[in-house]
Amino acid sequence: MPKRRTKGSNDACGECCSVQALVRIDERGQMVLPKDVRERAGLRGGDKLALSMIEKDGRVCCLVLTRADDLGVTVRGMLGLATGGREDE
Repeated sequence: MPKRRTKGSNDACGECCSVQALVRIDERGQMVLPKDVRERAGLRGGDKLALSMIEKDGRVCCLVLTRADDLGVTVRGMLGLATGGREDE
């Protein structure tokens, strides 16, 4: 699905985000990611995802799903940068 922006849109993510699909949350709070989205993202059953929220002006405006393994690598990299590359701090 192509990215659509409206004049004066106020999205927190800027140019990097686009709507890929609409999903519905059922009564139990579960949702299904469409097959084409799972395939493009390389997701399979049993994969773990981390859910992050982005807030703007006291309101949650974005929910972001990241592979848990990728999030761990990113955090370790950030900590490595924060400690000057020494992981023992």
